[in-house]
Amino acid sequence: MVASHHQDEYIFPAVRAGAITYLYKDVEPEELSTAIRKAASGEAVLVSRIAVRVLLESQGLRKDTVNPFTELSEHEFDVLRLIAAGKSNTEIAEILVMIENTVKTHISNLLKKLHLADRTQAAVYAWQEGIV
Repeated sequence: MVASHHQDEYIFPAVRAGAITYLYKDVEPEELSTAIRKAASGEAVLVSRIAVRVLLESQGLRKDTVNPFTELSEHEFDVLRLIAAGKSNTEIAEILVMIENTVKTHISNLLKKLHLADRTQAAVYAWQEGIV
């Protein structure tokens, strides 16, 4: 399966329906052709972030963690990506065409939703979750 969805409600039904490969739509052509060959021979290919969730689910160990793809608004998600890219509030405001106070509000909201203390933790979180 090649998809743009990162949410569990899309991943797990696909796996239950028999998908042994799950890749994001921005997959490189070479990686896609390799994954197709592997899937044809019965070998699973999963994006590492998804593989961990599938394994934990199969073992009954998956925790109800915050999913940034469903919890954050589109603007909050964009702000998070730009924080992880090292952009200042002023730069984020210019890129997203909004005032700086709105950026600050989005940062405050995403920090609360993700249970993070500051923008440094947000940047680290974004990298760890594969958002950037």
